[in-house]
Amino acid sequence: MAERRPAAVKVSAEPDFLQFNDLACETVGGRVIFATDEWFAPAANLLKREAPQFIATAFTDFGKWMDGWETRRKRTPGHDWCIVQLGVPGRIHGFDVDTSFFTGNHSPFVSIQAGCLDHAPTLNLEGDRTGMAASETQLSAVAKLASEAWPELVGVSELKPGYCDCCHNYFKVDFRHRVTHLRLNMYPDGGISRLRVYGIGQRDWSSVSTNQEVDLVALTNGGVCLGYSDAHFGHPRNMIGFGRAANMADGWETARRLDRPKHLKVGQQGILEVPGWEWAVFRLGHPGAISSIEVDTNHFKGNFPDSCRIEACVLTPEDEAQGIATSWTSLKWQILLPPQKLRPHHRHLYSELELTQPITHIRLVIAPDGGVSRLRLWGRPVLITAVSTNRPTEDSKLKCKQRL
Repeated sequence: MAERRPAAVKVSAEPDFLQFNDLACETVGGRVIFATDEWFAPAANLLKREAPQFIATAFTDFGKWMDGWETRRKRTPGHDWCIVQLGVPGRIHGFDVDTSFFTGNHSPFVSIQAGCLDHAPTLNLEGDRTGMAASETQLSAVAKLASEAWPELVGVSELKPGYCDCCHNYFKVDFRHRVTHLRLNMYPDGGISRLRVYGIGQRDWSSVSTNQEVDLVALTNGGVCLGYSDAHFGHPRNMIGFGRAANMADGWETARRLDRPKHLKVGQQGILEVPGWEWAVFRLGHPGAISSIEVDTNHFKGNFPDSCRIEACVLTPEDEAQGIATSWTSLKWQILLPPQKLRPHHRHLYSELELTQPITHIRLVIAPDGGVSRLRLWGRPVLITAVSTNRPTEDSKLKCKQRL
């Protein structure tokens, strides 16, 4: 393969947990179910998929329009806070508290607490909440969660203002319990543009029949991206998201490889003969036997890959750690799906596969470069005793009493 490009090298300087899934994003069902105050901008903005923006001339009846959550300047005792219901419950590895564009009005300090509720509370925020604050009824209802006693994932920490060189406030988390809800505390008031909650979904696999076909790589089932060669225009984790992609940004797209031949030639099956390729590695949410595969190039019309193949293997946690440490060059992969010619803006379905035994990890390889919007691996979950899975145990389940 050609040498790694500068764009790919930049990724290594960022926290490792940014590779995981955003479990709170509105596109996976995350939502804010309570907020003490939303005077300048509603808390729902925290979970938008799109990066925050700033419009200098935009104002509302309540003041400057901001693309985030901003409370009024507090003149009463206490501090502002909100409750976030994760779209995908799971184990959290890190946060990005983004203060973009909040330069003279950001929250100076923040803390984050976590809860695991057996039943989702009936709290709900609807409509445009700009200019509003929590009612006495809402305050009484949320008090029953006793969220002030939830364990802290992030202790009281300083936030940097929203200038482009310091707006991303990263917090790594070592918390081994399943989480369904978060309490985000601002001290004492101010603004935050986005909250990204990076982690791995955890599903209760005891309720899934061994004869049931499920998408074993889906983020809702605990699938996670563990490495990739290039993500210049879009991260590979997008491929295991909900539904079909909304646009090209909602998929994996690489830069154009610089080692492309000056004159392209076609080999067997009409596949281009090129020296290099791009790849992305995923761990399945549960080991399983794959029966069918979907590779969707939806929206990629002039920038789809010429071909793809999928490789697979069975790894222990120690094997996985070695793979990550060596950028996945030290492992022996088996062919699950042999090279396939791809089409633009098309849903490709494959059921004639090379492997029938259970696997734990896969590597999607595209040549020479381009974009894929979705990857689905349909199969039956199979227990492999020698390999650890994402399945939460009773010991690892965080219990937060809910008295609603």
